[in-house]
Amino acid sequence: MATLISVNVGMPKDVAWHGSTLHTGVWKRSVAGPVAARRLNLDGDGQGDLAGHGGEQRAVLVYQLDSYRHWQRHLKRDDFAHGQFGENFTVEGLPDDEVCVGDRYGIGEAVFEVTQPRVTCYRVGLRLGEPQMAALLVSHHRPGFYMRVLTEGRVQAGDDIVKLASGPEAMTVAEIDALLYLPGHAKESLERALRIPALSPGWQGSFQAMLADADSGSDSSSGGGSGSGSGIPTGNSGLTTPSPPPAWPGFAPQQIIDIEPETPGIFSLTLAALDRKPLPPALPGQYIAIRLQPDQHDPPVIRNYSLSGQPGAETYRISVKQEPHGAASTYLHQRVKVGDVLDVAAPRGTFLLKDADTPVLLLSAGVGATPVLAMLKALAARRSPRTVWWLHAARDGAHHPFADEVRALLGQLPAGRSFVAYSAPRPTDRLGVDYVFAGRFGPERISELKPPQDADAYLCGPDAFMKDMTTALLACGLSAARIHTEIFGATSAVTPGVATGPTRAPHQPSRIPDAGPGPGSESGPGPTPRPTVSFARSGLTVPWHPGYGTLLDLAEACDVPVRWSCRTGVCHTCETALVTGRVDYAPEPLEPPARGSVLICCSTPPDDVVLDM
Repeated sequence: MATLISVNVGMPKDVAWHGSTLHTGVWKRSVAGPVAARRLNLDGDGQGDLAGHGGEQRAVLVYQLDSYRHWQRHLKRDDFAHGQFGENFTVEGLPDDEVCVGDRYGIGEAVFEVTQPRVTCYRVGLRLGEPQMAALLVSHHRPGFYMRVLTEGRVQAGDDIVKLASGPEAMTVAEIDALLYLPGHAKESLERALRIPALSPGWQGSFQAMLADADSGSDSSSGGGSGSGSGIPTGNSGLTTPSPPPAWPGFAPQQIIDIEPETPGIFSLTLAALDRKPLPPALPGQYIAIRLQPDQHDPPVIRNYSLSGQPGAETYRISVKQEPHGAASTYLHQRVKVGDVLDVAAPRGTFLLKDADTPVLLLSAGVGATPVLAMLKALAARRSPRTVWWLHAARDGAHHPFADEVRALLGQLPAGRSFVAYSAPRPTDRLGVDYVFAGRFGPERISELKPPQDADAYLCGPDAFMKDMTTALLACGLSAARIHTEIFGATSAVTPGVATGPTRAPHQPSRIPDAGPGPGSESGPGPTPRPTVSFARSGLTVPWHPGYGTLLDLAEACDVPVRWSCRTGVCHTCETALVTGRVDYAPEPLEPPARGSVLICCSTPPDDVVLDM
């Protein structure tokens, strides 16, 4: 019979880490005597980051003495104490390859149910002093698991652990963990996992996304692993939203064949292949990166522009807002002409129109109309019977881009409706024809429209607009999973547990590390230029130095907004589009990212790279 060896608790505390302050509850200590197990926690215990740990589904973390022994041998250490792996219960028995999700156990006065494997994150490595620990837990099939409390009661060291019921489908913790994080996502296994009622909602959502890929024919969720039949990685939709693979690597020359003004501050450029062959078709909502050289003495400027033309057309059209001090938009507005050639990267992006029969809400402000305009064009081309709402905010008729274009497209949709708001309409603007509302779109205005709750909403515009619209749609009953946003600049940061201070603009590193001789050193016949790292969304190019560590470390040194969790190539939170270049991995990711993307937490650049950050 399994036994509860130690009960471990600890409240979150602040610790210094990587030059930041980390708030974490990973430091647990063994306690004597009975402890009350409650619905959300053990008495005396807490978590620093409730987004990834704690809560009803993750009330108690369990780890086994047999795994302790394994890591002592593997890591050649003998300094472990109970709670070393951040667990609440240290147990003898209950191995991960035998315990199944949905199993129920009685311990002391309480009853528990297994809900999911441990969430892979960097904190367990921090606690152990082993940065690769998150990846090791998964690759060695020893993650540990969470339980929820079905019946509250007191527990203490020495209690017997009595199995009360077996989970349906008999899928072990190790099997469920590998199904998400390791290559080989068999459809049958995904279906089995989703038939386990006790599986926590977060893991259910991941497996549902992977199963949808399998049903649509994507090989990322097939039994063959993470790549297509040709061995091309297609990404893991259970961990992130992979971008469709780019049609070509790096940049390719394309010629401007048309320039058209849209409003006093917005103009459109149409691009074609130099040989006039059809360009690879783009999907509605995608963007392209363009590399410009406004000043020959400065590094190139790289900017992303959403495609506003007809999806699948033989040419690409972008629409650009002239920013008062924008280096790229000023260059495009004042210096390029028809016939000029630009360096263009292949269409990318995950802001894509879903293939479904549910209503569609397309919300935009100003030049944010560009990606949703492409979606509207795709719907009109199919004469889609779906309910389609076009909601757009502009200053007035003179600053309303694509007005005639949109009106014609909506006329091709049997269930298309338009809701345009002018914040300062001119006397010549026609209420009921050019616009429907005077003033700004706000939560109350959206509430009055009563948007369908089963709609998928696509938002693009200034940050404040998207924040207001997201809040309004949530208040109207739309689920967060149905609200999709596209951001012009840098994406929001995800740095779990790290205390955030005032936001700084991206900048050159304050210190160049000293990593000894290497590329670019003065030894040998002459210096070799070091690779450069360009953060496209942040407008920053930095010479690479091995002393930075990884691309993620360099981004953090430059205050480029970053997203990460495990920092060891497991969770894919840091997956980033690679516009051009290649990377080396150390360690190798447990599952490769989608083609055209990289995991910046465990990669370095042997050559110049451009990252979509």
